[in-house]
Amino acid sequence: MGLSFWQIAIVVLLFVLLFGRGKISDLMGDVAKGIKSFKKGLSEEDTDVAAPEEPKIIEQKTETAVNDKKPKKSKS
Repeated sequence: MGLSFWQIAIVVLLFVLLFGRGKISDLMGDVAKGIKSFKKGLSEEDTDVAAPEEPKIIEQKTETAVNDKKPKKSKS
């Protein structure tokens, strides 16, 4: 059993009477601002992801290179 035109009209009429036209338009304006802010946040996040940083190169030192740099003990 579906909703008829009269049932929908009564629900809309009660909604307008309870909340008033001013509150409904304010609510819709706030929803629109929220959607715009959300879309702006998504677009800002996409620009950060699109430009990744250059990878850092880590050089691996061999044991011989480390041993060469050790200070030699002097005989005194």
